[in-house]
Amino acid sequence: MKKSLPLGIVFFAGVVMFFQHFIPTDQSEFIYKYANDWLICIGVYAMLLGIWSLIRVTLHKARHDPNERFYAIVTLVSMGIMIVAGWDVDNLRAGSLFMNMFNYILIPVQATIFSLLAFYVASAAYRAFRARTVLATLLLFTAFVVMLRMIPLGYISELNQYLVAWILSVPNLAAKRAIIMGVGLGMMATSIKIILGIERQYLGGD
Repeated sequence: MKKSLPLGIVFFAGVVMFFQHFIPTDQSEFIYKYANDWLICIGVYAMLLGIWSLIRVTLHKARHDPNERFYAIVTLVSMGIMIVAGWDVDNLRAGSLFMNMFNYILIPVQATIFSLLAFYVASAAYRAFRARTVLATLLLFTAFVVMLRMIPLGYISELNQYLVAWILSVPNLAAKRAIIMGVGLGMMATSIKIILGIERQYLGGD
């Protein structure tokens, strides 16, 4: 019953949502909107589950790992302050505690993380752009041409703009469309496997 009931619900919901897309009626539109409302409700409960999971894991770190205890306490205290400060809609105005913590703590921390990630991106680009093969050489040349458009070189930059526009609109767009098509086919295959009960990892366990 623990497996058959969820599989039956997933199969029924998947089949209904699949066929309603091809039936342009008022009833079909109602089913779509009703399903989206259910999705919002499930998302709210999932957020509560995520908060509880964060609290449990952080408390476990604070109890059993002295090196992580300070960061765990800061995480829990910060989350509590943000929840209390953002509970009232009036606290979302400029100059409030919630907005001050958001603008002067969260945004600088995010900027710091992204600035550190820039070094990892640069390191990965250096390893990828070494001209060892023909494809790596082509990738290096294309990256050089695209980055060159940021440098003001007069007439050369003007000609480079047309070359960069062609690179972005023809080969780059073709590769992007191929990737999107591959992702779409993968999503279709995964959805069919879930609807038919072949993929069952969302049930948990082995």
